[in-house]
Amino acid sequence: MQTYPLRSVLKKFFRLVFRVLTRLQVEGMENIPPSGGYLLAANHLSVVDAPLVFALLERDDITGLVAKKHLKNPLFRSLVNAVGGIWLNREEADTRALRAAVAHLQGGGMLGISPEGTRSRETQAMIAAKNGVTYLADKANVPIIPVAVWGTESTFTDLFKFRRPRLSMRVGKPFSLSPITRASRDAALRSNTEEIMCRIASLLPAQYHGVYADHPRLLQLLAERG
Repeated sequence: MQTYPLRSVLKKFFRLVFRVLTRLQVEGMENIPPSGGYLLAANHLSVVDAPLVFALLERDDITGLVAKKHLKNPLFRSLVNAVGGIWLNREEADTRALRAAVAHLQGGGMLGISPEGTRSRETQAMIAAKNGVTYLADKANVPIIPVAVWGTESTFTDLFKFRRPRLSMRVGKPFSLSPITRASRDAALRSNTEEIMCRIASLLPAQYHGVYADHPRLLQLLAERG
């Protein structure tokens, strides 16, 4: 696996920034295994989400899939390249990005992805996910770690008002999905994607459940948690 010397430096920098400028509440860090290939799936509310997760996780082998549209931003491009981010073209079936992601996971690395594919700007709650996360998990044959992030949607508003935003992150336990077969491919992809999203939603406060608020699987998970 290729090494990225600046990854640990940037991790420490972002961690310091968040500690100083925000009020952090973090739960479930014990659910992050110290090694091994894992797909980390998180909800997406703000551009702050990815740096926050990157900074708080102890593992130095974490990277993520990043939309190619951000290549236009020189600073963002430099930061993503410095941590070994994998550029993804969302407008087509990006087999190059998929192969790179699978190789990273099967090499024992951790990879972050937002199943929703974009920020939920309008509702500031969960929106319908795409099946890419399930397809990737099946191809790499690795467990998934659900991560919930909230409070990030008001980060810049609070900072501009000279308030320290309250950011929260909660990590769930790793889980594995049922293998996808050709006979029921489409149904299995959708079912597994909904399982991932409901697991993430179960870690979030109710106002962030969005389109999954009434999903039977989410209601079951919440009942199990009491």
